Amino acid sequence: EVHFVESGGGLVPPGGSLKLSCAASGFAFSDSGIAWVRQAPSKGLELVSSINYSGSKTSYAGSLKGRFTISRDNARNTVYLQMSRLKPEDTAQYYCVEYSEFILGSYSLGQGTQVTVSS
Repeated sequence: EVHFVESGGGLVPPGGSLKLSCAASGFAFSDSGIAWVRQAPSKGLELVSSINYSGSKTSYAGSLKGRFTISRDNARNTVYLQMSRLKPEDTAQYYCVEYSEFILGSYSLGQGTQVTVSS
């Protein structure tokens, strides 16, 4: 069973930085693409970034490219999201998903990690 534990969120002022971590278990992590998604209050789920199984290919939502960086450590079964120059509109609950499950709509969300950007 796919299982993720997200961490690293918190309260940060506009312009600040955070690094999120996502520890994975229960599936063949090193063979799987992973994505970060987020959900802001009263908004739908948004795909933030994805990374392929080896880390050689990444993608970002258009508005986030240049501010967010996704990476992975297959030896630690962990995916990271480095976020910089944070804006209030980045405030959301952030989750990891297995990418193919997300595309197929067969994913489930863990507890996520809350990011709040506010002065």
